Amino acid sequence: MPEKQYVIDDFSVQESWRIFRIISEFVDGFETLSEIYPAVSVFGSSSVGQEDPIYQLGLQVGRLLAESGFSVVTGGGPGAMEAANRGAMEAKGKSVGLCIQLPKEQAANPYTNVKLDFRYFFIRKVMFVKYAVAYVILPGGFGTMDELFEALTLIQTHRIKQFPVILLGKDYWKDLISWIRKTMVSNHMISPDHLDLFQVLDDPAAAVSAIKRIVIL
Repeated sequence: MPEKQYVIDDFSVQESWRIFRIISEFVDGFETLSEIYPAVSVFGSSSVGQEDPIYQLGLQVGRLLAESGFSVVTGGGPGAMEAANRGAMEAKGKSVGLCIQLPKEQAANPYTNVKLDFRYFFIRKVMFVKYAVAYVILPGGFGTMDELFEALTLIQTHRIKQFPVILLGKDYWKDLISWIRKTMVSNHMISPDHLDLFQVLDDPAAAVSAIKRIVIL
């Protein structure tokens, strides 16, 4: 019986310290990112190389956002994230990387002038949303889809103020959009007007223009 009690007590102590770690990450995030507003969070695959058209798309959108006065926020990793950060840095803008600790280490890209490391995904997600006036979604995998649908859910449920959510690369997104329209809408899982919560574009300049039409700097 005493041995079992020790185990319970040890678990309680660990949970208490976890609360302090969580608070610490929130405080670090709020203090570090308080001066990056207005920012645009850019998401996309970590797997693409510099010669990939998706990388070039990220490079262009990062540069154009920075030239327009927006901070550029990414997950701080390689691929499309690196491209957007690089574009912002080369345009002498604020280039922010919100890195996450993963079991399989993902190296931070070298193109950030503001960088934070997170242990907890949910805190990092708060930071992506809190300072963003728009989301730009480049082609990507599960992580990119996660950020996309989380933003749409928060807007749909009025948990955050509606802001532009722009998917770049029509060819990549066309089948997903078709499925949403033909399956989700037709089965009344979402309303037809929920399709208006996002735009699908090909041109980075058009994406930045769409953001600037709504966001007053």
